[in-house]
Amino acid sequence: MRRRLLALACASASLVSACGVLPGGSGGRHTVTVWLMKDSASQEFLRRFTEDFERTHDDLRLDIRIQQWTGIGPKVQAALSGSADDGPDVIEVGNTQVAQYVEGGRLTNLTLESMRDWGMDDWLPGLAEPGEDNSAQFGIPWYAANRVVIYRKDLFEKAGIKSPPRTRDEWLADTEKLNSGGDQGIYLAGQDWYTLSGFIWDEGGDLAKQSANIWKGALDTPAALRGMDFYRRLQALGNGPTEADEEHPPQAGVFAAGKVAQIVAVPGLAQVIVQKNPALKGELGFFPVPGKTAARPGTVFTGGSDLIVPRNTDDRDAAVAVVAALTGAKWETELARTMNYVPNKATLASAVAGEEGVAAMAAGAVH
Repeated sequence: MRRRLLALACASASLVSACGVLPGGSGGRHTVTVWLMKDSASQEFLRRFTEDFERTHDDLRLDIRIQQWTGIGPKVQAALSGSADDGPDVIEVGNTQVAQYVEGGRLTNLTLESMRDWGMDDWLPGLAEPGEDNSAQFGIPWYAANRVVIYRKDLFEKAGIKSPPRTRDEWLADTEKLNSGGDQGIYLAGQDWYTLSGFIWDEGGDLAKQSANIWKGALDTPAALRGMDFYRRLQALGNGPTEADEEHPPQAGVFAAGKVAQIVAVPGLAQVIVQKNPALKGELGFFPVPGKTAARPGTVFTGGSDLIVPRNTDDRDAAVAVVAALTGAKWETELARTMNYVPNKATLASAVAGEEGVAAMAAGAVH
């Protein structure tokens, strides 16, 4: 499909190999170029998926390229508008981003495959509905996730904390205990909007309000300001940068360095942390973001990813084959187990029911 020079492949980022070319060599095969987002799947998962896909599709080769979330919107827009002999054939996008990419007829309509082959009636509505436009399906649900607290069990024990906090007040008190002896009680960047939004919603506020089809910002309301004040107090119990988000620097790397007791992130980030610091294997735990009372976990932003196929792909069938494999029951289950995600179908939830991170995520996702 995409016949690219090795030099060009080596110039692009890839999680799977040093130069961006996956195992197996081309050998006359068509190449399917897939853009996946940083930390969505582990290196080991992608290696196993690639080997299995190329074994069962002997005329195709995968070229998986890892993208950064920062600045991805303009990059995808450019790819969708590019020529057919360049760019990706399959792209992972945030579930709420599909609407901006479908404009102008730039995505492949996958309604037939969704109805006939992929069991769309069982998809999670929060992933499926944003991928739909005018009753046509363009975004295919891949995984769902929301933020929880990832914590160091050993540092909690050292601080005398026997169980994770269940209320905001307990969370602040425990974090203050943990913020000592050179350890950060929590690493929380000052511009982590995903985390902040939950605190604002917990206070009864919102980010914006709609009136007469006009949206107006609502961050100046008393409720929103209360949420911001809690964020400020929590963030101060660590050394997170006040003028940057959670990816500058990447919080997984900061946590893996060994001097942080907690971060707020999707559970799958624990895999990245252990990969960077194997000594932390078995030391990481998860709990829902605490709420104002013990009876109700904190409100969280729940999102996830869909897969799209650009209209300008030069081999629709090959691109669809990749989407079918990644979102099918076999690799959905493997991804959910590997990365602590919620699978794209409720019928697959039992496969990860015993995972600690998923259980914490499910408790928060209710709100």
